[in-house]
Amino acid sequence: MDLTVVAYVVYLVVSISLTVWVARTLSRNGRVFLADVLHGNEKLADAVNHLLVVGFYLVNLGFVALYLSGDDDIADTRGIFEALSTKLGVVLLVLGVMHLGNVWVLNKIRRRGVMEREQLPPVPPQGWTAPPVAEA
Repeated sequence: MDLTVVAYVVYLVVSISLTVWVARTLSRNGRVFLADVLHGNEKLADAVNHLLVVGFYLVNLGFVALYLSGDDDIADTRGIFEALSTKLGVVLLVLGVMHLGNVWVLNKIRRRGVMEREQLPPVPPQGWTAPPVAEA
């Protein structure tokens, strides 16, 4: 078998496995965060979590597929390791950037919700005070 094909197979197996592992980890641990962001609405948190996971899979697996092709033929075992280290390193960086982007956006949404909750007065107004009269 051609060494380039071996490198492709190893790249696909490792990249897809990493993508699935990261998506499951983010989904499981992100659910609590989403419930907080969405003010305890569990059904909405589950729906948003599922949509985020689907988008994560689509973007990352699409990138893995597009990044599959290589420019050079691999001639030896050293070439396999060099090609795999470059490809897997880039895939890991993309996974990390996607994760940080998701957390950043969700944190912005959460902060906005916290700010809105803090703008409400702790007790309803109990009276009205007339504005001061300016003396001439």
